[in-house]
Amino acid sequence: MEIAPLLNALLLGVVEGLTEFLPVSSTGHLIIVSDLLGVNDEKGKVFDILIQLGAILAVCWEYRRRFAKAFSGIASDPVQQRFAANLAVAFLPAAAVGLAFQREIKAFLFNPVSVAIALIAGAIVIFAVERWYARHGAPRILSVDEMRWPDALKIGFAQCFSLIPGTSRSGATIMGAMLFGLSRQAATEFSFFLAVPIMFAATGYQVVKYRHLFEAHDLGPFAVGFAVSFLAALAAVRGLIRYVASHDFRAFAWYRIALGVAVLAYFR
Repeated sequence: MEIAPLLNALLLGVVEGLTEFLPVSSTGHLIIVSDLLGVNDEKGKVFDILIQLGAILAVCWEYRRRFAKAFSGIASDPVQQRFAANLAVAFLPAAAVGLAFQREIKAFLFNPVSVAIALIAGAIVIFAVERWYARHGAPRILSVDEMRWPDALKIGFAQCFSLIPGTSRSGATIMGAMLFGLSRQAATEFSFFLAVPIMFAATGYQVVKYRHLFEAHDLGPFAVGFAVSFLAALAAVRGLIRYVASHDFRAFAWYRIALGVAVLAYFR
């Protein structure tokens, strides 16, 4: 087995796992790194999506008791029924828009320059939301369990912006949730939970659609990327929850600007 594909998979797995749940855009990072590695072809793009499965399962593992509680109580517990309904409602807008425009998004926006512009634009949004959040006092919703379906629907529409590579799914979800009244921690946790259905759907769709691109010798790199993505995402999820307990998101905004400027300087 060749070493280079395994090393590429290792690096991409680290990038995916560390950035998937931070407001810095995992897709944007993967596009940039894949382009630098020379694996930004159609097969490489699908590989990037497939290793997201490791990151998804990291959230499932970290919140396994919360998901088990939801599944066990969905038939009789109103709180768990509302939790499941909120995830379904928030999932629908991005799923519909993604299906409708995925071809155009891949054709025109999956490139480093577009990612860099979105990174910088997203940083400006983070600064604006944090300033607004600081001026408007205590949040209306302190826990995910306090959410109602209109809250979930608005967050779902905010998530649609994440279809632009470089915007960040978690960033769009968290910033939208904070604007709509959620505390910083509740917004972060809901972004984790919402990632599960949207990423499972995206990964499953890509596996079925592009299964013809993969061969037996791709199993090794995929296994490496999957495992590394799982471990890196687990560390990132735990770290982010601790971080938001006493910090805001402006540090991520500065990072986005620095990366965006560096990418523009390199690729222009």
